[in-house]
Amino acid sequence: MFEPVARFAADSLRYSAELILPPVCVSCAAPVTRHNLLCAKCWGGLVPITAPYCGRLGIPLPGYDGSGPHLSVQSFTDPPIFDRARAACVYGGVIRKLVVRFKFEDRHEPLPLFLRLMRDAGRELLADADIIVPVPLHRFRLLQRRFNQSALLAQGLSRASGVPALVMALKRTKRTKAQVGLQHDARRANVAEAFAISADRRRAVAGKRVLLVDDVVTTGATANACAAALIAAGARAVDVLAVALVWQGAPAFLDEGEDVL
Repeated sequence: MFEPVARFAADSLRYSAELILPPVCVSCAAPVTRHNLLCAKCWGGLVPITAPYCGRLGIPLPGYDGSGPHLSVQSFTDPPIFDRARAACVYGGVIRKLVVRFKFEDRHEPLPLFLRLMRDAGRELLADADIIVPVPLHRFRLLQRRFNQSALLAQGLSRASGVPALVMALKRTKRTKAQVGLQHDARRANVAEAFAISADRRRAVAGKRVLLVDDVVTTGATANACAAALIAAGARAVDVLAVALVWQGAPAFLDEGEDVL
């Protein structure tokens, strides 16, 4: 009896809200049909990562035939500690602009879009996960930024999937310098032994398949360091899910803008 009334009330509130705040593209503010969407032009500026891609690293493998799974040369020459990495898009262009706004400008409008893209890209990983754990910030960086973007992503994925999120399970034990401009080996050294599991969370992690969540995967050094800490605490396996992934074969139009990773 009350369900139709509640639905009518919710629809009325939504309609009223859209009259006051019409839906616009989260990138360029052009009019769109619903909130939390990109316009057609900005959507065309994304490079989604779809098959074929490396089953371990998640990097695109254009030209590979067959249904897979495929493995890249990098996954053999420098195998990751984590099992599988997936990202929704190649980092650059529109997705770069949205990540920078979200991460450094405290603009959270892209968050629902990020979550939708990540759910689609990480469907298999979410189905296999026992818990979701975000990449942590050092406490001084957290005070400076006021929020951990990876924690917000992890909490949103948890609500959408029903997989529990342990936001405080992983902690950053040393204040690392920014990774901007560092090459792969320097990035790896910078984050070596920088993460640990809280003593009271070890039991919650032990024996679990963990989905590690971050905004961008660059070289995989941070993901590997986090995975090492989780596995040392007893995790059965670690997968990685991100909004975007840095890929050396990215189209030229994605190269515009400053690298802030």
